[in-house]
Amino acid sequence: TFLATKITFINEIADLCEKVGADVHDVARGIGLDGRIGKKFLHPGPGYGGSCFPKDTLALVKTAQDFGSPLRIIETVVDVNERRKVLMADKIIAACGGSVAGKTIAILGLTFKPNTDDMRDSPSLAIVPALQRAGATVRAFDPEGMQEAKHLLTGIVHCSDAYDAMTGADAVALLTEWNQFRNLDLRRMKSLLKAPILVDLRNIYVPADMIAAGFQYTCIGRPGSR
Repeated sequence: TFLATKITFINEIADLCEKVGADVHDVARGIGLDGRIGKKFLHPGPGYGGSCFPKDTLALVKTAQDFGSPLRIIETVVDVNERRKVLMADKIIAACGGSVAGKTIAILGLTFKPNTDDMRDSPSLAIVPALQRAGATVRAFDPEGMQEAKHLLTGIVHCSDAYDAMTGADAVALLTEWNQFRNLDLRRMKSLLKAPILVDLRNIYVPADMIAAGFQYTCIGRPGSR
């Protein structure tokens, strides 16, 4: 539960960094230098998921309420994390000019973290339906999660790899930091996409490099994106 709180803290700091023009990674490094805090779990993203953090935080909140000793901090962590996932869909929509109606969005990564097929409480389960409700067609690829996605996400186009997902898409959003997404062929991406729009919700790429490559690049808590 403390780790979930730590993740939520840095996510909100990232939002503040976007407003004031700071770099959340600089802030996280500074925080991590304090040995009492440490540097782990200070990487911003679209919100935590999986089998542990959501279950543990909700169980602790329920236990505290049952015994008349509510944990307001943890209640807020749960609420902020759930709202954050939907706000990430809004971030993608904003990067597409404020509307995705009639547009196709490529989604890279559906599992809550890399190297698993686990999609329990994954941010994709909130982000993808939100994009669909906004009128988007979603083309998706995950190295391990495609079978699970068949049971949890409806109406998406299941793709064979990252480049297949990007073919004919109006934008691409990176949701899970799989290693195979860390060194994508940028020229090939531009040739496949209708517009060179990348929304990087895991801050895998360097903003200056992406802008130099001709991308409209959006990330979390860092200056230099456009």
